[in-house]
Amino acid sequence: MIKIKLKQLLAQRAYDGERMTLVELAEQTGISRTTLQRIANTPGHSTTTEHIDKLCKALNCNLNDLIEFSQDE
Repeated sequence: MIKIKLKQLLAQRAYDGERMTLVELAEQTGISRTTLQRIANTPGHSTTTEHIDKLCKALNCNLNDLIEFSQDE
């Protein structure tokens, strides 16, 4: 299963003193807050490569930071 680790990335940013809300992320990326909530909270949520690209740019991370693949599930 492919997992998008958006919730973990946002939590790590907050821990590092760089807190970003979903509203702020929505404004930066142009992705709706509702869609971001689904991406963050729904395991296995399907999203577009365009959204993944926008998230990586806004969070200044690479693909491996945002996405995890596990063959076990």
